[in-house]
Amino acid sequence: MPRTSERPRRVTLVRNGPLLVEGPVEVVGDDGAVAVSRRFTVAICMCRRSRSYPWCDTSHRNRSKPSDPADGVGCPAAGRSS
Repeated sequence: MPRTSERPRRVTLVRNGPLLVEGPVEVVGDDGAVAVSRRFTVAICMCRRSRSYPWCDTSHRNRSKPSDPADGVGCPAAGRSS
């Protein structure tokens, strides 16, 4: 998808939640599958619990609350480093 905007896309990190990206976007999965959204803003799942992955469906909320919200336990991807 060609980029027509002059300004950079805004990406917002949500603690224990999804990655919010200004759309439209193309997401390429690790298997090479491409998912396209033309929405104004999309929520990309970071915990891989979503039934509509790569799009977030708030499945991360079903996990029990961490004792300390700053520790990143609510979403497995929150503390992961690649």
